[in-house]
Amino acid sequence: MVLHRRFHNNLRSKTLLPLLIVTAATTKFIQVKAMSTASSSAAIKNNSPAALIFLHGLGDSPAGWSSLEEQMPNLQPSLANLKYVFPQSPTIPISINGGMTMPGWFDLYDWPIGIGVKDDDEGLRQAVQVVEECVKKLESEGVPKDRIVVGGFSQGGAVALRAAFHNESDNGNFAACVSLSGWLTFKESKAADVPLFLGHGSFDDKVLFEQQNHAEVILTEQGIKHLESKSYSMGHSSHPQEMTDMAKFLDSILFSKESDE
Repeated sequence: MVLHRRFHNNLRSKTLLPLLIVTAATTKFIQVKAMSTASSSAAIKNNSPAALIFLHGLGDSPAGWSSLEEQMPNLQPSLANLKYVFPQSPTIPISINGGMTMPGWFDLYDWPIGIGVKDDDEGLRQAVQVVEECVKKLESEGVPKDRIVVGGFSQGGAVALRAAFHNESDNGNFAACVSLSGWLTFKESKAADVPLFLGHGSFDDKVLFEQQNHAEVILTEQGIKHLESKSYSMGHSSHPQEMTDMAKFLDSILFSKESDE
């Protein structure tokens, strides 16, 4: 299993923050919340076309997460049936990087990223529009929006959450959302029926761990019906166990509905 190491990887002190490489192989589950709305009395397989749109983090590129296309089917064979889409962010000035340009979905004004940071609403709106363009293309290829999962890491996770739960478009809901080390940029959810997987490192010093509980509280208050939230003993990175949990979540949402027991 390849450990992902691409995340804010061009930031160092004041101008560029140090690269954090996580080598721990142990995952500690700190919080797990799951609520299921499945109503079938038996397992039902769904083999209709489906897709995953996954957005990279700040300073990264689609190549940083393209290995998901191989990793996910290795963990859950059904995920070989997915179409994988890895959008490229624009290169923009980043305020916390002294205005230097780098790949990013939206500007960042505060560091580290804790609760209450200032949001770049226009940048977020444009990033969500990129996601919607991916949806349109997939729909033209025969994949409906309710069979598309939107996900991302860090900044990409924040955009995925925005696209799934606070989107101004009225063209239906996503099949699900996956946010790894991401954070909420809104206080009101518009899509309580969208299943959500949250993953975060308990030692994250970039997107602070408090952001995970904050997202849980806000979305639960807004009536989210299916929330799976897991924490791992790591910093701002990803871990093999997180990939395993993500694969199980995708399989359960897209290709099977288990009995509600």
